[in-house]
Amino acid sequence: MSRELSVIVMLLVGCLVLGLMLWGWTRRKRRDSGLVAPVDQRTDAQRAADTGHQVSGLYVASTAHGAPLDRLVISGLAFRAKTDVTVSAAGVSLALAGERPVFLARDTLVGVDRATWTVDRVVEPGGLVLIAWRAADGTVVDSYLRLQGSEPLDLIARIDAILPIPASSSTESPA
Repeated sequence: MSRELSVIVMLLVGCLVLGLMLWGWTRRKRRDSGLVAPVDQRTDAQRAADTGHQVSGLYVASTAHGAPLDRLVISGLAFRAKTDVTVSAAGVSLALAGERPVFLARDTLVGVDRATWTVDRVVEPGGLVLIAWRAADGTVVDSYLRLQGSEPLDLIARIDAILPIPASSSTESPA
């Protein structure tokens, strides 16, 4: 096989792979189009009055509840990003870089736990914080955070303290 033919074959294979990736992403996006991240619609005054515990970290992914490998493409939570997490009596606020702030109101929170792995991320045991919350359509979603420079147990305790019902073993993820 000539060198030129080899290059053409490799380019075609590369284009095919990229096309399949795009096709898979658009199908997943269409599948999850009914899921919407709850945008923080509080006024600036309400946000300022409702200050709480704040930490920085990395938003990793959101998945179907109990299925850490089933990524959900939720508008506002579709891609990994740096985030500031604020826990207050009203709920949990996620300020993802480049996105509108997401606010998980206290009554939508289902549970909080530690996790070791999720879609495209494996860390030391218990290195991720899993926040389970209920979307507007009733679907339970697990969102994963990787904290930077702070202890996950502190954030988990603060979120657990505002849960509307006690945390149950249903929020546990594979270790």
